[in-house]
Amino acid sequence: MPTYNAWFECIDPTCNERFPLTEVVYRCPRCEKLLKVEHEIEALKHRSGAAWMRVFDDRYMRTNFPYGSGVWGKKEWVYPHIDDESIVSTYEGGSNLFMADRFGELIGLDDLWIKQCGNSHTGSFKDLGMTVLVSAVKEMIRQGATIQAVICASTGDTSASLAAYCAAAGIPAVVLLPKNKISDAQLVQPLANGAHTLALDTDFDGCMEIVQKLSADTRFYLANSINPLRIEGQKTISVEIVQQDDWQVPDWIIVPSGNLGNITAIGLGFLMMRELGLINTLPRLVAAQAESANPLYLSYKNGFTDFVPTQADFTQATAIQIGNPVSAPRAVPILQTFDGIVEQASEHELSQAAAMADKTGLFSCPQTGVALAVVKKLAEGGVIHQNEKVIVISTATGLKFTDFKRGYHQGVLPEVLPEFANQPVELKGDYKSVTSAISGLIN
Repeated sequence: MPTYNAWFECIDPTCNERFPLTEVVYRCPRCEKLLKVEHEIEALKHRSGAAWMRVFDDRYMRTNFPYGSGVWGKKEWVYPHIDDESIVSTYEGGSNLFMADRFGELIGLDDLWIKQCGNSHTGSFKDLGMTVLVSAVKEMIRQGATIQAVICASTGDTSASLAAYCAAAGIPAVVLLPKNKISDAQLVQPLANGAHTLALDTDFDGCMEIVQKLSADTRFYLANSINPLRIEGQKTISVEIVQQDDWQVPDWIIVPSGNLGNITAIGLGFLMMRELGLINTLPRLVAAQAESANPLYLSYKNGFTDFVPTQADFTQATAIQIGNPVSAPRAVPILQTFDGIVEQASEHELSQAAAMADKTGLFSCPQTGVALAVVKKLAEGGVIHQNEKVIVISTATGLKFTDFKRGYHQGVLPEVLPEFANQPVELKGDYKSVTSAISGLIN
């Protein structure tokens, strides 16, 4: 197998600082800006685009560890020189591209698909990045690094993913969560996997501030998406979407957006495919934000002339209830490159969209509800045309948010009038009552 190289580099093109991927560093020491992972593109170009397609197709979801993983099947594009023995994988990726024809018909779109990233080991897209980050930590420890724990701030999904991958690797995990602000299903995941779980009386942004201070101690390795290793794994979403459609590029991709690492990653994946000759065109990207936590939307409305963090208010879409997203400096240039749009959804809109989609066979988390509400809004407004191919990124399984589902159908969610509410019919335990009820329900 040919060998390739990759390294950390400052996102500022005027700054030439670079570091090995095994160095504990999250920002450029010289200018304090974020880092990115750069690849040896000229070496990767020694394979044609068609040859890369064959490589990826030959590996996809096969049993040759670790290359059957949707992430590690693209190892040369992710972390090319890591030792396979360091890789911690649950065969992440390979999630369903759901043909949402019934939901599309309801909102006036003929070619709508949902990328079900929540169909994964811990139930969210976070596994795609966490496999890379925890594998990198295992590699560093094997090389003699004195990392005692991997740490993160989380609204739920990151902590679940970190805890599972660290448990599989035998590495301690410490997670900081906002107290009483995540679902029980999300809380139980890190607890079950043995993570040291700290519930803080603050919001996600407060947890993030503390965890960044902790990460100044090199014994604690930071797992949030400020770390670009996470983004490297998540960019394989783009490759997989195109791969699942015989290497055709969609017209639009709609992404629930909170900390802004995922939309950054998706953009980087498409740019890398174009640079290496797998595709010729780019989709338009849409960042979908909850109205209660919308700093990127506010920046977009002023032409990205500035970006001002906000205090995020409560939203049912708790995983994107973030007012100070760390990846904003990465995401804004990506959106500009992709002629991107930022749109928002109210609590009523996101809840209605999730419920409508559920009635067509989905079971959507509230974050995906934000993206579904936004695609509905853009379709109805004529921004997205009826015959265009649209992919909505579903970021987590709805099974993590049963309180949201139950609250909708019981009609108790604030600011939501549940048009699609559905409750069980209570009956006597006899045949006649059942047949009478069924006749009344289906006629």
